[in-house]
Amino acid sequence: MRGFGESAPISVTRVRPRVRSVAVALVPSPRRSREDVTPASLSSARFIAALQVMHETGNPRIIDRLAAEGLISPAQREAALNQQKIVGGRFEEALLETNGIGESALLKFLAAEHRTRFVSTEKLAKADIPMSTLKLVPKKMAEQATVFPVLFNEKDAVLTVVTPDPDDNAMLHQVQVASGAKHVQALVGRPLAVKAAILKQYCGDIHAFALLDKDAHEQFTSMLNVFERNLVSEESMAVALAGEPRQERVISQEELENPTARGGRAGFTSESYLETLNVLVTLVENSRPELRGHSAQTARLLRKIVERIGVSETQAAHFQIAAYVHDLGKMGAFHLTAYNVSEYDGHRQLASKSHRAPLRLMEAVVLPSEARQAVEYMYERFDGSGIPGEYRGKEIPLGARLLAIADTYADLTQNPKNPYRKILRPAQACEVLSRAAGKVFDPNLVDLFRHTISGDDLKARLLANRHVVLLIEPDPEESTVMELRMIEQGFEVRTARTIEGAMKTLDSGEVGIVVSELDLGKHDGFGLLTEARKRPAAEKVPWVFVTARTGRTDAQRAFELGASDYMTKPISADVLVAKLKQVMEREARSTGARGVAGSLQEMGLPEIVQVLWHGRKTGSLKIRSGRDHGEIHFVEGAIFNALWGKLRGPEAFYAMLTLTSGDFLLDPNIKAPSQQITESPEALLLEGMRRLDEGVAPAM
Repeated sequence: MRGFGESAPISVTRVRPRVRSVAVALVPSPRRSREDVTPASLSSARFIAALQVMHETGNPRIIDRLAAEGLISPAQREAALNQQKIVGGRFEEALLETNGIGESALLKFLAAEHRTRFVSTEKLAKADIPMSTLKLVPKKMAEQATVFPVLFNEKDAVLTVVTPDPDDNAMLHQVQVASGAKHVQALVGRPLAVKAAILKQYCGDIHAFALLDKDAHEQFTSMLNVFERNLVSEESMAVALAGEPRQERVISQEELENPTARGGRAGFTSESYLETLNVLVTLVENSRPELRGHSAQTARLLRKIVERIGVSETQAAHFQIAAYVHDLGKMGAFHLTAYNVSEYDGHRQLASKSHRAPLRLMEAVVLPSEARQAVEYMYERFDGSGIPGEYRGKEIPLGARLLAIADTYADLTQNPKNPYRKILRPAQACEVLSRAAGKVFDPNLVDLFRHTISGDDLKARLLANRHVVLLIEPDPEESTVMELRMIEQGFEVRTARTIEGAMKTLDSGEVGIVVSELDLGKHDGFGLLTEARKRPAAEKVPWVFVTARTGRTDAQRAFELGASDYMTKPISADVLVAKLKQVMEREARSTGARGVAGSLQEMGLPEIVQVLWHGRKTGSLKIRSGRDHGEIHFVEGAIFNALWGKLRGPEAFYAMLTLTSGDFLLDPNIKAPSQQITESPEALLLEGMRRLDEGVAPAM
């Protein structure tokens, strides 16, 4: 990669990785210096916490050196220290924020201090790092240590990283171990620029560098100041809107011929439109620290759940628009979520006045109808006692029901001023949603959201012989409950809304059973089944019809075509799942069970072992991390053997417990050849955790 410079590599001695996937972070004593903190002196959880604390402020002695060399004046030094004391964060950012020194001059000085090269914000923003290089440093480590990989020389096994702390040898040890590189060379960069690069490259946040563009930021701030001066209250907005005579709008010939010329459908679904909303709303929220990034997080959550439901791309984009604008004009003393409004009278009174505020502000934009409905009815309650009180149950628009859940979850897990006055863990937030299900929230959507967020889906997959179900249902909401129940019972669900989508999924050869509606737009399910039987991949796939049709002739024809079952709506989802299991049990007699794949970031190895142990599962758990791979053999939940590199038995198992990144595959069709481990899984886990905490390396 050009522009990242060359420097002598920092040789890093190999040490055993000691980072646990699930650990309680214990902050070390502030008296301990950076040189005192090493992988050998701390447990894995303590070490990560120590890195995080040390990377929060940087080395304040650098400010004194800058002043001593005349690069900043005493007044600038004092201003930077005061800024850091008030706002917090790194000293570099305090210097830049107070205009004490320019970025280029600061980075040149730091590079000279650390005897390395520097990378500017501009170069980091333009960098395009291969995924193979990013995978060398786990995302969690990159975020906690503020270290960003930019180049890997495979020939010499040298990894180049950018970090604001190139002298942090303890951190570089961990990077070297995680990446498997022989050497690590560290370049220096601006702290916020390194964090922005991590967000952009690891998380796909293309706006990560937006706030570092000072000129653009000032322009946006100026515009927003004018906007806020003109937006005093709900009353002033109403008067202004009522006082302006509305003029009749004349549609031009261009707009008739090109609907996207002024807010057309394609314009709303374009990435640039959503990106613009993201940037603007993020800047508005910057004045509220507890809500900074809230709308963007709500939009991400909403996107994740609608992808699980399987709505169209256009509908998903409209729901995201609602998530971005739902709080505009509501920046009062309270943050108004569906849960807060249901619990407190003050919130309810404010919501009754301001629930349409975003729509008034965006009136000239002519938002899509689904976005408008989601915003207007997000405070409706499932039991019918919400705001404005026009709908109840499934009468409430789908977007509004989803927005209410995503908005509440984001508030509970991000906002320290939420009703519990502390940031809740994901499991705790899901529990709050579950308690309000049926009253405030749609209970089926809450269940689906919880499965999507909490990782219960992966646990269910591990505990079942995983069968892939193709659910062919044009109505997204109709399929939600069936999909949820099938997932809970260990099925992997693929959804298709069209004939074309169904055939494409069938051709993949992964489908174990099909559940199909008969009414599929211009075609029907009978024609689809007939066509599927002509394809090798779907020739013998069991087929179940679940339809609103009740005619006897339809059922008779279904069985004549070879359908395994025929059921009419409405049908209990539990009954449907029981029928599918019966069909698949007959199939399993002649074919083997399917494997389950996942990543160690989704579920740590200790958790996987416990799930397989308590579930009394049999099979081979194959682990791959970087260039290394191994296996753990299970028989009825007991661990018979473990292999990792040249290690065998318990030592191989203990070595694999150190892994924090990688992939796994549970193959239930492989039997352990012999028993080499006699210890129970519980004893192995306890001994492995003890070794991790005490820094005992596995015998080689």
